[in-house]
Amino acid sequence: MKKILMALTSHSEMENTEGKTGVWLGEFTDPYYEFIDAGYQVTLSSPKGGRPPVDPMSELTENITGANRRFQDDEVAKAAFSHTTVLNQVNAIDFDAVFYPGGHGPIWDLAVDNNSGILILDFLDAGKPVAAVCHGPAALISASRLRPGFLTGKTISAFSNAEETLVGRSGNVPYLLQTRLEELGAEVKTALIPFLSHVERDGLLITGQNPLSAGPTAKALIALLEEPEKITPAVEA
Repeated sequence: MKKILMALTSHSEMENTEGKTGVWLGEFTDPYYEFIDAGYQVTLSSPKGGRPPVDPMSELTENITGANRRFQDDEVAKAAFSHTTVLNQVNAIDFDAVFYPGGHGPIWDLAVDNNSGILILDFLDAGKPVAAVCHGPAALISASRLRPGFLTGKTISAFSNAEETLVGRSGNVPYLLQTRLEELGAEVKTALIPFLSHVERDGLLITGQNPLSAGPTAKALIALLEEPEKITPAVEA
């Protein structure tokens, strides 16, 4: 059985507003059930452990997904969500891949979390995939700080500057994620029309643009994990 680590944000405060943020619920539940339905074992973690904050906007009726409704009736999943493992207590050696859901929270905590940055580099160095969606790719910023040039030339996707403006939160964040990732050398590709699903794969790195991309990003990760291992032909003496 393949084992997936999901790394969630612990941050809930926006800037210049009383509005809250946290995990965008559908960006957790959509991938979570993709993994569960594929027969994978999922472990949840976060920088502070315990129950991560949930962005209230992601629980509004217009943003509810089928996976959200399934989660509300899933006592096992809700218990796991309420008792996430502290991020510094997990090790890449114990998992086959790691997935970072979004919500605005990661641009504050996971972007500067050394444990998360080390974890990402450990996964990739071990030949294991790293996936992230929406603001989840902010976690790559920490990996880039620990290994300068890490993002140079990589093709990724993430919540776009246009989308940040359209949701009215560009004045409540410390930086625009797309801009910051591009400053670190990444080529950020997005859908031609905001809020449409878009997924990029660059080697072992899989990234999705926005909430609608969460399920497809998880499916892309599953497809990568299910690829047959390349067998090196024997060399005749």
